[in-house]
Amino acid sequence: MNVNVSKKGVLFLILIILVLFLALSGVPRIDKAMCADKDTYKNLKLFNQVLDMIENDYVEEVDSKTVIEGAIKGMIKTLDPHSVYLTPEMYKDLSVSTKGVFGGLGIEITLVDDIITVVAPLEDTPAYRAGLKAGDQIVGIDGESTKGFTIYDAVHKLRGTVGTTVTISIMREGFDQPKEYEITRDKIKIQSVKNRVFEDGIGYIRLTNFQETTTQELEDALDEISIKDEPLKGMVLDMRNNPGGLLTQAVRVSDIFLSSGVIVSSKGRQDDSEKIFKAQDDGDEVTCPMVVLINGGTASASEIVAGALQDNGRALILGTQSFGKGSVQIVTPLSDGSALKLTVAKYYTPSGTSIQAKGIAPDIVVESVDHRLTAKEKIKRLREKDLKNHIEGEGETIEEPEGTPDEGGSTDETDEISEDIIGVDLEKDLQLKTAVDILKSWQILKKQGTDRAS
Repeated sequence: MNVNVSKKGVLFLILIILVLFLALSGVPRIDKAMCADKDTYKNLKLFNQVLDMIENDYVEEVDSKTVIEGAIKGMIKTLDPHSVYLTPEMYKDLSVSTKGVFGGLGIEITLVDDIITVVAPLEDTPAYRAGLKAGDQIVGIDGESTKGFTIYDAVHKLRGTVGTTVTISIMREGFDQPKEYEITRDKIKIQSVKNRVFEDGIGYIRLTNFQETTTQELEDALDEISIKDEPLKGMVLDMRNNPGGLLTQAVRVSDIFLSSGVIVSSKGRQDDSEKIFKAQDDGDEVTCPMVVLINGGTASASEIVAGALQDNGRALILGTQSFGKGSVQIVTPLSDGSALKLTVAKYYTPSGTSIQAKGIAPDIVVESVDHRLTAKEKIKRLREKDLKNHIEGEGETIEEPEGTPDEGGSTDETDEISEDIIGVDLEKDLQLKTAVDILKSWQILKKQGTDRAS
């Protein structure tokens, strides 16, 4: 008898054997596992049939690797917006970006209704100088439509050699048609920490993101603004429009301000996803009173820091509701140099609260108002709950502060439009001015209490 077995048939047979082995090797709940595996067999068979038809009957010859890669991307796209398949090139881009130096435009983007959308241009970058704004829709890159693009597809197109140009087509509210911006790529060296000292000994630290160098930058900044003979009387930690970054850096930054207590915990389906991070008493923690500034652009790692300081009673949180990204992603390298960035857990603040699709609620709500702008010119801030396929939050949805729309984001928040005045002029930055005034008042009240006691 002459038996002809195709490569796809062999692959399918191997997959069946593997699934059977995994099912039979796990004794607990075996009936339930076998039932689930039965459905998996059917779906694998269906996938094999479709792949066979494409390879044999499609009008043109196709590359099986390309087709399978497309299937993987489609599979991941059915999950939450933060899970993604990374090609080798995209994985390399991701690895470079966490180090804080790369060639590109300097822009944070996300997917909104399957459209590449600007979250915020980073300060002092080509995108910022070109006039790109939060909420801009990138509908084309170098003449190619971005329809169907993943975040990392867009990132790979936007980054490149310093000095080269890229043309992006922008659609913005008020535009009749997309407008093209030709922008020259530059070396994007992201400085994640900025600092200064206001009068009356009030220190100011601004964290723009969390990358590999953030903790060291923060320690250097604290050394710079701290005077031994005249210690800081208060500190403002500004994390407005901070999109997040590395979890490890968020934990280390929190530890700088905490001597004890839980910083953050995570919990997922697998046992190894359950972790608890605690502060260590190093004896050199910052001890002065603190106010933390947040807004709708405060996301992920920056929400971890805000939640840790709030729940441990270490700082007063001021501003508006944060973004609400309370999920944990792990990037796993694959055999061909690609990688899978997969959401594996939710994180919880020290009080055990999940902020997924909710955000951090400030202790004191202060809107950011730029009186130079009309209502139509102000940008609506998108939040986690506005993203397609986002993971639902636990419990009831936290109500937005009075004066904000149901769909998230405050029409009174100028967000990135007023970015050029944040942390520069206390008379123009209402949130910062309020924070500084609170710290000054605390010092006055403390002095009065001391005087009365004596």
